[in-house]
Amino acid sequence: MTQPAYPQLETAFTRLYRYQHLAAIAGWDQAAMMPSKGNDARAAAMAELQVLMHHTLTDPALRGLFDAANSEALTPVQQASLREMRREWQNANLLPASLVEAKSLAGSRCEHAWRSQRKANDWQGFLQNFREVVKLSREEAQYLSDTTGVSRYDALMNLYEPGMNSAEVQRIFDDVKSWLPGLIRDTMQKQAGEQVLQAQGPFAIEAQRALGIEVMGVLGFDFDAGRLDVSVHPFCGGVAEDVRITTRYRDDDFVQSLMGIVHETGHARYEQGLPRELAHLPVGHARSMGIHESQSLSFEMQLGRNPAFLQLIAPLVKKHLGEQPAFDAANLGQLYSRVRPGYIRVDADELTYPAHVILRFEIERALIEGEIEAEDIPALWDEKMLAYLGVDTRGNYQNGCLQDIHWTDGSFGYFPSYTLGAMYAAQYFATIRQQYPDLDSRIATGDLAPVFDWLQSNIWQQASLWSTPELVRRATGESLNPAHFRAHLQARYLG
Repeated sequence: MTQPAYPQLETAFTRLYRYQHLAAIAGWDQAAMMPSKGNDARAAAMAELQVLMHHTLTDPALRGLFDAANSEALTPVQQASLREMRREWQNANLLPASLVEAKSLAGSRCEHAWRSQRKANDWQGFLQNFREVVKLSREEAQYLSDTTGVSRYDALMNLYEPGMNSAEVQRIFDDVKSWLPGLIRDTMQKQAGEQVLQAQGPFAIEAQRALGIEVMGVLGFDFDAGRLDVSVHPFCGGVAEDVRITTRYRDDDFVQSLMGIVHETGHARYEQGLPRELAHLPVGHARSMGIHESQSLSFEMQLGRNPAFLQLIAPLVKKHLGEQPAFDAANLGQLYSRVRPGYIRVDADELTYPAHVILRFEIERALIEGEIEAEDIPALWDEKMLAYLGVDTRGNYQNGCLQDIHWTDGSFGYFPSYTLGAMYAAQYFATIRQQYPDLDSRIATGDLAPVFDWLQSNIWQQASLWSTPELVRRATGESLNPAHFRAHLQARYLG
């Protein structure tokens, strides 16, 4: 008797997930632990693994299985699973294996060299590898665009935000650009009259790590299913069963590293909260990168910078970093809500952060569409940083266009996810506050269950069962509504 098609598809995608598991851990090791002389061999091994995964997804036998599965009696979860498997299969079949391998190798070379080139402020050296990444990313975009009929940039963005397009993102971002500068200006004027005590370092790295570990515990991180390490650029990697997060430390500033840990813990809790029985299938994975970022920003911005949460963790800060007046809860609240335009996106305050994202979105879209070349990025970056944030980055590549890791491996189309995620997070918390009017007082006493239970039920356990708009509508009663984001910022900073 012939086995039904759907279980055969599950078998194939389970095999793919196990390859992805190995790739994720190897990628984490490359960024956090691997000695520098291991990069060439690791790059070749990871490129080989990418080709193996591509071959698994492009096996000609899958086409017949998808056709047959369409006529089988499937449960609603299996129907959603079939939809998500088909989406991955279709995307993979649009790309030749040679391009997948070449892009993986080029990305590994560029990212590895970037680590030292950024420190050396070496834009010209970076360009030598980056041009090839751009070339191959444009080729990938063209393959996807030719079949889907959307623009090259939209084709790449769809890999991270299925169903979203750059016209809609531009509409949302244009609205943000119409009110954000005024809100930044008014907030800075308001804060100019406030007295804020700066924490006095140095802050020992081991003490900062111990503080971060304890705060991760408060946030419900499962240390039996993950770990914290250090990397050049903070990230969350691994797989749902083994989540790896990283941060970076400075002994003169504990503020950014702690919130970096809170941010990455949000990503990690999402992964750890996904339905484990579906972890081996695409339907059991995170819905989109915008939804993933909504989890990290729910933790960092909505929860982590909430004065009630800072009141909760103030004793932990004193426990690990010592007693000083700057660590009083009210002052911590002011430290974590200071608005000051700066160079670095990952260190940006909540209010100026969207400007960093909009800048990158506009540059990378023009780059992929062929409107500019890689050589044009610094001048455009300088122009937009000055216009959006009043910050002069001329000649400062290290803290300018070399600061992010995303472009080094061709992750074009990812950046909009950050601000879309902030908007989703604001919408979630507007809904949570309707259900729990006493939310802040509960947070201050250490009762974070209203937040975690809501996210677990409405986001984490839903995985990719629904499209993004449907997921958000089911959770909050409406699709993405950026008005919640603006209302949140106005209430927190001018309220």
